[in-house]
Amino acid sequence: MARTASPDHSPADTSPLYRRVAARLRGELHDGTFPPGGRLPGERRLAEHFEVSRETVRQALEVLRRDGLLATDRRGSHVALPGPAPQSPASLAFPVGARAARPCAGDRATVSWEPPSREHAEALGLAPDRPTLVHRYTSSTADGGGRRTAVTSFSAVALAEVGELARYRGRADGSASAQLWRAYDWMRGAGLTLHHRDTITRLADTQAVRVVRLVHDQYARPLEITDLLVDAGQDALVYEFTLPAAG
Repeated sequence: MARTASPDHSPADTSPLYRRVAARLRGELHDGTFPPGGRLPGERRLAEHFEVSRETVRQALEVLRRDGLLATDRRGSHVALPGPAPQSPASLAFPVGARAARPCAGDRATVSWEPPSREHAEALGLAPDRPTLVHRYTSSTADGGGRRTAVTSFSAVALAEVGELARYRGRADGSASAQLWRAYDWMRGAGLTLHHRDTITRLADTQAVRVVRLVHDQYARPLEITDLLVDAGQDALVYEFTLPAAG
């Protein structure tokens, strides 16, 4: 990161030092030095960059947080400026197979705190019989056709780093409605880059299709696994992908 002249080298500016630092950092956010979703350097690096104390940096960061330009989680601050998500939400809807990003009349979803299936526990690195947040989703058309059922289990990493998910533990009784259609947005907001693998299998002697989605982060840590069953005789799965621009 290139050295920037110290903010207090501008005697005409009589605003507090931390506000001058906030203004310079705001400019670097807007000019793309730190892209949306990207991590900022630590307080020590920023203090060296602006030639100020770490306390001044903390005050400047708080100004930008109040303005909605930064978000902070357990691993530091990241840029919250409006910008394209790492992946198109349309191609990574939660849960896999959801008909729309927002819940509709034919959807029902609940959460419970319970040990997941053995397959889910192994995929998430959970000890046998260790409880976690389990999300159940059903969807069907008005006439009851095209039924979809999905069961999602979340990892210990997801619950530790995504506060919005962790807050469901206290009300995960398996009965109250709990639409988590923003789960992937919450994960991205916590600074996690999402990677997913979908395995699609047609079940023998039926018209049903099984889709197993495993999502992990940029550190290859599992975040969630979803097991979806679709009545393919009356419905279809549609996958959308956004490819990066050439060059």
